[in-house]
Amino acid sequence: MARDPRYLVLAEGQFGPMTSKTANGCIRYSPERVVGVLDSRRAGQTAGQVIGFGGDIPIVATVEDGLKLGPNALLIGIAPTGGKFPEAWRGIMRSAIASGLDIWSGLHTFIGDDPEFASLARERGVVIHDLRKPPENLQVAAGRVRDVASTVILTVGTDCNIGKMTSSLQLRDGLRKRKRSVAFAGTGQTGILIEGWGISVDAVIADFIAGASERLTLDAAKEAEIVLVEGQGSLVHPSYSGVTYGLMQGSLPHAMIMCGQPSRTTVNNHPWVKIPPLRDFIAFHERVLEPLRPSKTIAVALNTYDLSEPAAREAIARAEDETGLPATDPVRFDPAPIVDAIERFHTSRTR
Repeated sequence: MARDPRYLVLAEGQFGPMTSKTANGCIRYSPERVVGVLDSRRAGQTAGQVIGFGGDIPIVATVEDGLKLGPNALLIGIAPTGGKFPEAWRGIMRSAIASGLDIWSGLHTFIGDDPEFASLARERGVVIHDLRKPPENLQVAAGRVRDVASTVILTVGTDCNIGKMTSSLQLRDGLRKRKRSVAFAGTGQTGILIEGWGISVDAVIADFIAGASERLTLDAAKEAEIVLVEGQGSLVHPSYSGVTYGLMQGSLPHAMIMCGQPSRTTVNNHPWVKIPPLRDFIAFHERVLEPLRPSKTIAVALNTYDLSEPAAREAIARAEDETGLPATDPVRFDPAPIVDAIERFHTSRTR
């Protein structure tokens, strides 16, 4: 990057705990880069008031208001179904580019391919970063991860947008506090934005999803003794299961962390698909990987943001009873039970 980004995060009409995934991830893990959030509906409030973290990061109504905060980039802060650019935002995007803000986008709609935006960006000397654009020369997977010495851990989940990335990052931080050598392999636009590298596997041609996952895992394994691969989708999600399978088969994890949200009983956007019990879901994942590499689930990470603290602790205890595995909400509570499980597993397979 030519300059350190200072983001004005665009989440017009959608800034909230579950509706602005990219904004929230960036605010949680790199708040020093965020000068403000653009959402006219919430203008005058702060990030902390709306999503529960981010402190006094202000929310503004317009690009003009945001420019007073000193940004040098506009970050698109949502990850909508299908990843399409909201046409209602076209005027906001024009104003941002005309004001000299670089553009950072994780949408499937590549902003740099839009003739109007590309022309205006050239005029103003603005750089457009389309985070989801895959690299060239990807290979198909061939089981190359079997040869690495590092311990590979994959987060999997009962649904999409349930906390796989956040859990991975919380565990990364927990392991680093214990002086463990650990790498996070970002597989989605928000993870790439936070970590600074990765491949958005859901934008890769289907034949190469597993190959992209394999490449990410191999690259991360060069740097660390423990590799945390960011999971995507869900094996039972009718829209995104193909990405989940590709990640599992490319990264060939030694172990998995199951992520779930106790309050969800059906798949997001598909209420006709019931989420199986955790015990059954864990067995399902282990059977899928068994022909390629036997892999065990070693812990459960729950997203309890919408539960009271007593209800959250009860849900965690229930998950432990059902699965026989350590469980916690690694954001709300201490991630130590899962960090302990990873350390035990890593030690047992490497000694």
